[in-house]
Amino acid sequence: MAAGFPSDTAAGRRLFLGLDLGTSGVRAVVVDAAGAVQALAREPLPASRRDGARVTQDPAAWWDAARRALAAALSAVDRRALAALAVDGTSGTLLLTDAQGTPLAPALMYDDAACTEEAQRIAAVAPPDTAARGPACALARLLHLQQQLPQAAHALHQADWIAARLSGRWGCSDEHNALKLGWDPLRRRWPGWLRTLGVRPALLPRVLAPGTPLAPIAAEVARDLDLPREVQVVAGTTDGVAAFLATGASRVGEAVTSLGSTLVLKLLSPRPVVAPDYGIYSHRLGGLWLAGGASNSGGAALLRHFSAEAMAALTPRLRPEADTGLDYYPLPAAGERFPVNDPALAPRVSPRPGDDALFLQGLLEGIARVEALGYRRLAGLGAPAPARVLSVGGGARNAAWLEIRRRCLGVPVERAAQEEAACGAARLARAAMGGS
Repeated sequence: MAAGFPSDTAAGRRLFLGLDLGTSGVRAVVVDAAGAVQALAREPLPASRRDGARVTQDPAAWWDAARRALAAALSAVDRRALAALAVDGTSGTLLLTDAQGTPLAPALMYDDAACTEEAQRIAAVAPPDTAARGPACALARLLHLQQQLPQAAHALHQADWIAARLSGRWGCSDEHNALKLGWDPLRRRWPGWLRTLGVRPALLPRVLAPGTPLAPIAAEVARDLDLPREVQVVAGTTDGVAAFLATGASRVGEAVTSLGSTLVLKLLSPRPVVAPDYGIYSHRLGGLWLAGGASNSGGAALLRHFSAEAMAALTPRLRPEADTGLDYYPLPAAGERFPVNDPALAPRVSPRPGDDALFLQGLLEGIARVEALGYRRLAGLGAPAPARVLSVGGGARNAAWLEIRRRCLGVPVERAAQEEAACGAARLARAAMGGS
């Protein structure tokens, strides 16, 4: 379905489109030169197929949903004004294709955890600072797929494949998606240790900076969607980076906290921050670096004690300006990697007061302190202290929690005006054409 927004779009006014491929659906957003949303559309995807730890999707379903989302969003604007588009996709999702881009097998999804033997092989030779470690990395999936599909010509991430369908240019990726495939973001090259693993060099994509123009839109797609041939398809990014870009954060020290099931912190730094023990790595973002880490604390820990409805009912009784004095470290289960690296760390949620509102506030304070510790951890590893924190995710809608976090962090904390990953991809397309 699509929604249009009143605008003064005319043939001479440039528009930019972002396409976001998530786990359950595809979203398309059109923005104008000022970044204002002009149209959006959403199309569902079939559920992933699960067989134990193996998780797959059919790439043809991605294209069908993307085609519908594009058509719906473009129906609400002047198509002649579209100047560029970019695609983001789930980080680590990988497929192998023939030379013409036809998938040779279902794609292995970002949450596929079946490549354990391949992960062990990687661990034996990979440097500790690479993001291409563990059974969930794209490199482990590549090792598995290239053995199964010796005829393959291209290894592509989800965003790569859709961008190639749109542009007709195969064999390209971006620095963000390529990170978990083994790309070295400091030296900007495929490292030599990949050959030790037997990776076939011809499969590896050419890696471009996100936002680099790939090619004009393919003639067949232009005809299908009634678009000018001059529309540029640009190199995309991952869904996580796109969601960061959507907030508009762009300066050193600006940070984004995602308050979802887990607590995810991202911070713009003038230098890369890498700490494998804490699950911290950095994406190159223009002349800056996007550093981040993820804690197991967050919404899932809250749901161990209260339903969403109960939390909403208790929120008016919170006193965010006054600390409860409760020293909690909320976790949904034992184990933490960031900002504390302790796989046996137990949740600390006692003593529990008799007042449920006081208990809830203590939990919210505990997560806020985990957040503050996370930013201190990043600063201790070389990142700047946050100057401003933008909030996304379901928890960002809780005004009392925002106030608690302002008190704990000691910096301005605001809810982001926009967090749709497709908007971040659209901003990337706009920047590629000279916008900001």
